[in-house]
Amino acid sequence: MDKFKNIKLNRENSQHLYIQLSNAIKKMIVTGELEPDTKLPPIRKLANKLGVNNVTIVNAYKHLENENYVYKKVGSGTFVKPKIEYQEMGLHVPIDTEFNSVGNDSKLINYDIITNDVTINFASGMPTPDLFPVSDFKKALNEILDTDKGNAFGYQESQGFYPLRCSIKNYIKSYNIDSETENIQIISGAQQGIDIISKALIDYGDVVFIESPTYRGAIASFKSRSARIIEIPIQEDGINIKSLENKLKVFTPKFIYVMPNFQNPTGYTYSNNKKEKLLDLAKKYDFYIIEDDYLSELSFNNLKGFPLKSIDKYDRVIYIKSFSKIFMPGLRLGFMIFPLSVYNDVISAKHVSDISTSGLIQRTFNLYLRKGIWQKHIQYMQTIYKKRFQIMTNSLNKYLPKQVHINLPKGGLNFWISLPNGFSSNELYNLCIKNNIVIVPGSVFYKDKNDSNYFRLNTASVYTEQIDEGIKKLSNILIQFLKIYGNKELRPTTPLL
Repeated sequence: MDKFKNIKLNRENSQHLYIQLSNAIKKMIVTGELEPDTKLPPIRKLANKLGVNNVTIVNAYKHLENENYVYKKVGSGTFVKPKIEYQEMGLHVPIDTEFNSVGNDSKLINYDIITNDVTINFASGMPTPDLFPVSDFKKALNEILDTDKGNAFGYQESQGFYPLRCSIKNYIKSYNIDSETENIQIISGAQQGIDIISKALIDYGDVVFIESPTYRGAIASFKSRSARIIEIPIQEDGINIKSLENKLKVFTPKFIYVMPNFQNPTGYTYSNNKKEKLLDLAKKYDFYIIEDDYLSELSFNNLKGFPLKSIDKYDRVIYIKSFSKIFMPGLRLGFMIFPLSVYNDVISAKHVSDISTSGLIQRTFNLYLRKGIWQKHIQYMQTIYKKRFQIMTNSLNKYLPKQVHINLPKGGLNFWISLPNGFSSNELYNLCIKNNIVIVPGSVFYKDKNDSNYFRLNTASVYTEQIDEGIKKLSNILIQFLKIYGNKELRPTTPLL
């Protein structure tokens, strides 16, 4: 209780008292003054200490809970949530927030290093700026402003702009997905979709399954809801079904989070057989499947990866699709298809998150879809990324040392590469940074790992003409790294540069 004695609430401030209190407690959590699982003061005691009514404390605690800083235990009170790493990790954000530390010394990434002109960025999933369809978007935006005028700036219903949902219903038929508009939820990017599902379905201590490794933003979201996370190994043809079945005999998950096509970070794609088996297990053991459709459009072997949702005969799949990754990431737009059994929970969680996704962006993108501009943009991006994919594949085969194993995907943007056992990709990352190369160490993609011998390369943020040069440079770094770190006697003391 003593830690709260210095909180000052200003009644002359236009900001509500409960918001002031919420912000003060939030600061104490972020700075570490309040440690994870610390119990917040009882409502009545804190109200008396601060000279406010009980409702102010209730609203402040509720606000903190909605923002994932605290959790409630029925009959016990409100507690600080366990500290999580950067919430915005993985492909949905720029590299400076992809991960916030590597190694035991938790050194922060130097943003200036990552964004300088000589850096070759094999880490970020954000497209290079030359690929943004600025001219087309500007025309569509101006047309919406001319036709819709002030209506374009109003709130939309939480579920999303109805004409856009109708357009998406028609668009996803090209993925062999049939859905009604009432099952479609507009979201502000895939990360928000994951967060909405977390809020809608996860209670404190609930079990959720994830692929291992997987997208870090999903791990962070599930941790923020105090879920019990169980990792299931992923293989080159999809999740390890035997391991999954064994876990299902012990645990009862609310859902499993998967990326069946060109998975992040591995690039693996599920076989048709494993997709069918996963659906059968969801039916048998009564759990949902959260499908993050991660760039299934970017198939480079003439075999389009079909979504799990397209064969969802049991209505167990909650399908999340982002437009941002190959459009303009800053616009944050996507959609979700969900069973009506979770309708009320999803709509409520979306409303709490941000009321509704930008109406102006929704209307503009609806025009994109109706006029076929989006479809043309997809074709353009496929051409660009296929060229990068081919150059990347050739360069990796040409330059990388034989001790390094490359898994060549069939599409997407990611290349999952393994060092020999015992070598640290965290240490490799630090060496690469000194040489103006950025990679992502594999530890980022696991629930609790501090280190890994895997690392990820991505072709989204590197220009075509940089790829061969960058891989050649990376290979020289790897040769030096393997030589020095292969001598265990030198490992503790010898600097790499």
